[in-house]
Amino acid sequence: MSLDVRTVTESELPDWLRAVDTGFLRPPRVPDEYVADKLSHFDLTRTRGVFDDGRCVATFRSFEQGLTVVGGAVLPADAVTNVTVSPTHRRRGLLGRMMAADLAAAKERGDAVATLIAAEYPIYGRYGFGHATSITEWAIEVARTGLDPRWSGPGDGGRIDLIDLTDVRKTGPELHERFRVRQPGAVSRDGQWWRANTGQAASTQPWTEPFNAVYRSAAGEVEGLVTYASDEHWDDTKQPLNTVSVRKLIALTPAAESALWRFVCSIDWVTTVRTGHRAPDDLLTRFLPDPRAARIVTQADFLWVRILDTVRALEARTYAVPATLTLEIHDKDGLAGGRFRLEGTPEGGVCTPTTESPDIALDVRELGALYLGGESAVTLAALGLLTEERPGAAAVAETLFRTARRPWCPDIF
Repeated sequence: MSLDVRTVTESELPDWLRAVDTGFLRPPRVPDEYVADKLSHFDLTRTRGVFDDGRCVATFRSFEQGLTVVGGAVLPADAVTNVTVSPTHRRRGLLGRMMAADLAAAKERGDAVATLIAAEYPIYGRYGFGHATSITEWAIEVARTGLDPRWSGPGDGGRIDLIDLTDVRKTGPELHERFRVRQPGAVSRDGQWWRANTGQAASTQPWTEPFNAVYRSAAGEVEGLVTYASDEHWDDTKQPLNTVSVRKLIALTPAAESALWRFVCSIDWVTTVRTGHRAPDDLLTRFLPDPRAARIVTQADFLWVRILDTVRALEARTYAVPATLTLEIHDKDGLAGGRFRLEGTPEGGVCTPTTESPDIALDVRELGALYLGGESAVTLAALGLLTEERPGAAAVAETLFRTARRPWCPDIF
């Protein structure tokens, strides 16, 4: 019997969810309340599966997302998630078939880009996705930081307040909206995100309620939020050796960010702070008198971007200096390829199809990597992933696309 690739019906969703858990090596159990919760917000027209004799053996889902680009504009994105192929059906092209259908629908719908978080590095480049943002996680040895252990709060007139999840649901969405327009690579959080991250959504995974604290400015305005959890560990001499794990920390100002890191590093009984996923150039280590107290424990790719509409994408962002560049974009899937003249300025860009000779040539995958400003055009040229058709053009591309601060996506989806 041939494999059937199609969107999923309501009655098939429990089997589809079991296939997701099978693919991610989680216990394949789907309580009725879990299925009902997913039905409440899944768009089944964007939920695909592969069926073999009625059993779901591969899964794929996308949803509506906003991606913040350089300059603060928010682009409509096709966010890809829940991608699995059961171990009995690997190497049969099932992901390629589902991906092709989804990206074609996204382009037809008017999405300018597609996004995903890759569980494995080698998979998605062949579909035109480029590694656009990275993350770094540090483990902070609190005793080595050089921070004053007698710290009792910010010295700038602000304050730190513990809040409960009810307050997080009230203040968090507005704070995040203000934060994400300042952070290239940040993505939108819908109501379901807040339900899932504050314990209101049904889940097959155990929920542990975290601690939450906000930074309020001297004027009383919330300018930062940290969510964290702690283990409970004592050594043989009955000394506490606890680790705080930061789940999320966003801030609107360096003062708010510094105060929140100072707060988690001053909690009694805590000897280690795990920072969670931060931007590689995060200010965290610079807040510490002894930056060596922060040891890198994770450094990896994170958000991947696939350009679907080259003109819209390049016109949506801003550029550090005025410059003009003609790009030859190769796209084997025919979604975003062509030759384009880009006139970039600090106010924005004008991108038009052209027949003039290209300055650089690259695959749509590398354009996705460059797009948010985290990748180097000069490095791509050195690796043979970008061809310089005009001498010096890679340096022009570097100046146009690269950003002073690295892009960062705080959220897994």
